Amino acid sequence: MAETIDRAGTGGRRERKKAATRQAIADTALRLFLERGYEQVGVRDIAEGADVSVSTLFNYFPRGKEALVFDEDARNEAALVRAVTDRPAGQTVPQALRAHLTGFVDSAHTRDPRFADFQRLIQETPALREYSRTMWLRHEHALAHALADQTGLPHGDLVCAAYARFTLEILAFADSRPDPVAAVDQACLLLDQGWTTTVARRDRG
Repeated sequence: MAETIDRAGTGGRRERKKAATRQAIADTALRLFLERGYEQVGVRDIAEGADVSVSTLFNYFPRGKEALVFDEDARNEAALVRAVTDRPAGQTVPQALRAHLTGFVDSAHTRDPRFADFQRLIQETPALREYSRTMWLRHEHALAHALADQTGLPHGDLVCAAYARFTLEILAFADSRPDPVAAVDQACLLLDQGWTTTVARRDRG
């Protein structure tokens, strides 16, 4: 038992150290991109700033510079899917997604003073705009599959695909409004009515 506990603790420390290194690389990249501009910063600059080798950087971010900007990509997608698949008993899909999106727009990262600069960096950099578009398409497909699985509809179902697309668009809509939480609430209310009506009609059919 003591040996098991020790190994678990070592594994935990190792994972925390890896997570800290990954975060340090991502934070360094964002700082340099905001200071100098995305195109003016190379991978070697980031590695030196984070005090790691270039090979270590690519071990953590094999997709290169773009992935350094969107370092939460995989976790955000997983959390989005879990909001649907792991929702509490009695909570509908629209309610679960509304809660998830509200939490996202009201999270600490959106209140970070650098967030507006981060958004502007993406919009002003063609490579990042394209990466962002591709990333959101992946999220859309993952969410659509989760919706289909939860409702018993086939993958590729147009209602699930449309609902996934418009759900993700809510984030962009909310980001452009003075009160993002209220924007999410109203946009979700509009979508919820359509989803509930359409799925209920299909169930009756």
